[in-house]
Amino acid sequence: MNITRICRRILLGFAQVGLPGVLCISPLWGSELVKTIEYSKPSIVGVGTFQKTRSPPLNFLGTGFIVDDGLHVITNAHVVPEVLDAANKEAYTVITGKGKEPELRDATVVAVDKEHDLALLRISGSPLPAMRLGDASKVREGQSLIFTGFPIGMILGFYPVTHRAMVSSITPIILPAHNSRQLNAKMIGQLQKPAYAVFQLDGTAYPGSSGSPLYDPETGWVYGVINMVFVKGKKEAALSNPSGITYAIPASYIIDLLRRK
Repeated sequence: MNITRICRRILLGFAQVGLPGVLCISPLWGSELVKTIEYSKPSIVGVGTFQKTRSPPLNFLGTGFIVDDGLHVITNAHVVPEVLDAANKEAYTVITGKGKEPELRDATVVAVDKEHDLALLRISGSPLPAMRLGDASKVREGQSLIFTGFPIGMILGFYPVTHRAMVSSITPIILPAHNSRQLNAKMIGQLQKPAYAVFQLDGTAYPGSSGSPLYDPETGWVYGVINMVFVKGKKEAALSNPSGITYAIPASYIIDLLRRK
């Protein structure tokens, strides 16, 4: 049992016997978080396309993370373009490593789940450290998690960034329209499908964060995939005026996708 759980039990004991609470600080929690992030970062990758004749040749599109046998990557389906410029040899690529000289690996799309906005890629080369998948059904509102990705792409170099997030709500995926004028064909199509629950988070994500793993700060187990940000106004406001509301797809749908490889 770690120090954090011991502290909780001590506080619960004081409350049960009617004694005033005490301040119980976990000296190891911060250390555990540091270790978890350090352990997880080698599994965080970038996802994009590469075309030698293009300037720049690398087009960064989002974040992904290594799963399964170390040669498979999970990201959002909307991160992966459906059509490539085959005539000019555009190809899917996964970006690994760290710093100003990242390593590019050839990638192929293995399976796509558009309904849950997930995609599974396979990469070339030797296996990378894989993240473990947790039981998303055990996630509860108020639980603290973290997510790691590339919120502004590779503008400042290839350095993954970690954010804290609390599960504010477990809510249906559909965002209701205030009136009929806000309905469009895509939203009407969603309304006709059974809604599934997603994690609403109080952490702020950005466009490049799409596909980031949402994971436990102590164990490193993945419970979801960062999917989208609730944007006020136009899409450009996601950078200049982020709402602070982020959504994640439960990891249970990753397990379903892996069965299709």
